[in-house]
Amino acid sequence: QVQLVESGGGSVQAGGSLGLSCAASEYTYKMYSMGWFRQAPGKGREWVAVMPRDGSTTYADSVKGRFTISRDNENTLYLQMSSLKPEDSGMYYCAADQLIRGQYCNFPDQYNYWGQGTQVTVSS
Repeated sequence: QVQLVESGGGSVQAGGSLGLSCAASEYTYKMYSMGWFRQAPGKGREWVAVMPRDGSTTYADSVKGRFTISRDNENTLYLQMSSLKPEDSGMYYCAADQLIRGQYCNFPDQYNYWGQGTQVTVSS
């Protein structure tokens, strides 16, 4: 099974930028749908941005225009975050799955593989 390792989290002031990476243990390009999800203390896990196997991208309304998801042609997924807000704070997780398609990519419970998460803290 694929293993995922996130990196790049940290602390930043509101309006700043951060970039996250997710390295998979095997080749994922066009083989896995992948996405970024986040979870704030006391809240459920929510989707941020996803990239299904076909390479399309979908963003949550809360991050549209500020975050960009991308992947290389091997095994790494990225999330570039700009104009960060305090409400963007939380643990960010990378997820992957071979079987899900389309709108189901937005639902965290559809993914079988998860990274350990990386913390993002945005101060006002």
